[in-house]
Amino acid sequence: MNKVLFTLLILFSTSILQAQENKKVFVTRDANGVLVFSDSPQPGAEEVNLSSRANIMEATDPTLPSRKQPAKEPFTVEIAQPEDQGTVRDNTGSVYVSGKISPMFERGLRVRLLVDGKPQAEPQNNAVFILRDIERGEHKLQMELFDQSGKLIATSPVTTFYLHRASVISPN
Repeated sequence: MNKVLFTLLILFSTSILQAQENKKVFVTRDANGVLVFSDSPQPGAEEVNLSSRANIMEATDPTLPSRKQPAKEPFTVEIAQPEDQGTVRDNTGSVYVSGKISPMFERGLRVRLLVDGKPQAEPQNNAVFILRDIERGEHKLQMELFDQSGKLIATSPVTTFYLHRASVISPN
């Protein structure tokens, strides 16, 4: 029974394929200029050749184009506070220093503050420093930015500020 059914199925599918191959398509334009497709020839109709399958695209290369990593923007460091050539008035000698790092501060970066050319402390993971008991007068600040491996990757311009403290003049 299965063999008979299988044989009938094969004969039926081959007859459908042959019927599709024998079909002809004709194209004409109507009075409005619209294309009209038909399986029967009309006066002035042209036969359309359906042997090529125009709607199937040729195979393309499946490999993706190599992506270039966008160039990483270099880091820049600047001192936001105190302002360059600014004056800080504090009788205790405390100075609050804050910096700006761009692009955004990333995990693993470290910042070190130099006061008058000398490192103030070990590099830390933020750009805010509090200096205590600074002598009055002119001082120069600079920030250094280090990457995860400890390599210096950016340095801020030198910022000069003036600290004003009240002085006690001794009568001696």
